[in-house]
Amino acid sequence: MEPTLTAPETLDKPYVLVTGSAGLIGRRLVRRLAQDYRIVGFDKDLPKRPIDGVTDRSVDLTEDDAVESALAEVREQTGGKLAGVIHLAAYYDFTGEPSDLYEKLTVEGTRRLLRGLQSFERVGQFQFTSTLIVMKPAEEGEKLTADDPVDPQWAYPKSKVETEAVIREERGEIPAVVIRLAGAYDEDGRSPPLCQQMSRIYEKKLEGFFFPGDASHGQSFIHLDDTVEALRICLERRAVLGEYEVFLLGEEDVMSYAELQETIGQCLWGRDWPTIRIPKVAAKVGAWAKDKMATEENPAFIKPWMIDLADQNMPVDLTQAKRILGGWTPERTLRKTLPEMVNRLTSNPRKWYEENGLPLPDDLKKSDQAEEEARS
Repeated sequence: MEPTLTAPETLDKPYVLVTGSAGLIGRRLVRRLAQDYRIVGFDKDLPKRPIDGVTDRSVDLTEDDAVESALAEVREQTGGKLAGVIHLAAYYDFTGEPSDLYEKLTVEGTRRLLRGLQSFERVGQFQFTSTLIVMKPAEEGEKLTADDPVDPQWAYPKSKVETEAVIREERGEIPAVVIRLAGAYDEDGRSPPLCQQMSRIYEKKLEGFFFPGDASHGQSFIHLDDTVEALRICLERRAVLGEYEVFLLGEEDVMSYAELQETIGQCLWGRDWPTIRIPKVAAKVGAWAKDKMATEENPAFIKPWMIDLADQNMPVDLTQAKRILGGWTPERTLRKTLPEMVNRLTSNPRKWYEENGLPLPDDLKKSDQAEEEARS
């Protein structure tokens, strides 16, 4: 459904193209940007609910003809002038298994998009959301900056690094901003590793007590609302940013892995929750065995290859981002949000598990089975 933009107050608003506009970040972003811009959203699947001021188009970025046709329509609609393009669309899979979609969608989809944008009269900015985990982990006591080296360890971050190279090659005269985001979350969870950890402790699984490696390390997170605000400010400040900028965005207040695990346990059960350090070799054996016993209904989230990465140290230094983005800083912290996250889990476990794409705990499965048997 494409809204007709005829209201006088919309006519002087510049256009912005957002890819991945129906996704977790995308839908929040277009809703916020629609207050100040006319939005064209690209996503393979159209959202269920339209937003005033947003033109949603079904576009498969893996197909040359689809991208070319969609951009031609946008060029006609906008007169060839875009205030910015915010490119969120990418392939993501936590299993670590190889997929040709990393190349077809994330890497080559970006190339198709940038080559098509060269025919526009003006594109004020091209934003790309990369990920913090492309970075080489920080040394003890240090924080990561955008100038530090990258060292992606598995398929997802590797595809982001490759795509960053594509942007440098294909952007032409379009100013570009690469935003390496920390793990995004909100009060309902949304972060796969964080939600997995919460579910293990909620279900009192044995692995919810153990941690392989150095639990004093930690990784930055960022609330979805703070993410959206940072992207909005990047767009707003497009006239003063450089031709190619790279930002690391995440909370500077980083909870250690031990502190995070213990806090979740305290919030859930009102008592100390021990974090027992085990050797990585033992953790790998356990993960391998768990993976072998996994079923389609109960997949194993933790894979053996993840164990080596479990204690990566990923705190961020926001000095650069604060200076260039006019003082932007996250208004929320994971530390302060955790109690509400746990509250939503315990208040309605079924909804929480379903919204976060997790298999239901055994007690809820048994309840469903009992209800089904009673009906029959």
